[in-house]
Amino acid sequence: MVQSLQVSDTVTTWVDVCSLDAIAPNTGVCALVAGEQVAIFRVGNGDEVYAISNYDPFSKAFVLSRGLVGDRNGTLKVASPIYKQNFSLATGQCLDDETVKIPTFAVRVAGDRVQVAVS
Repeated sequence: MVQSLQVSDTVTTWVDVCSLDAIAPNTGVCALVAGEQVAIFRVGNGDEVYAISNYDPFSKAFVLSRGLVGDRNGTLKVASPIYKQNFSLATGQCLDDETVKIPTFAVRVAGDRVQVAVS
């Protein structure tokens, strides 16, 4: 009996953004990735990184990379620097308005380089 395995049609391409050291602990940077502004955050002194859209839907400005990183009840989040809405770094969900969610992006540290996935 021969079994076939389904092969994934998607191939992930990783875009090199910056060195990990270029992002100070508990801050963010903005990068243009495949034509989109992506806010990349480094949490703590290690290599834990998150990537979300840089667009704040409340202020209609590309500012989230400049927000304050913290946590709310154990959920890692960033507070927009304009009107202070909080967004989960892991899911993009607005913690202050459940009807709002922003895009997230796969991100990794390879060696000492931060990379964001595009498909």
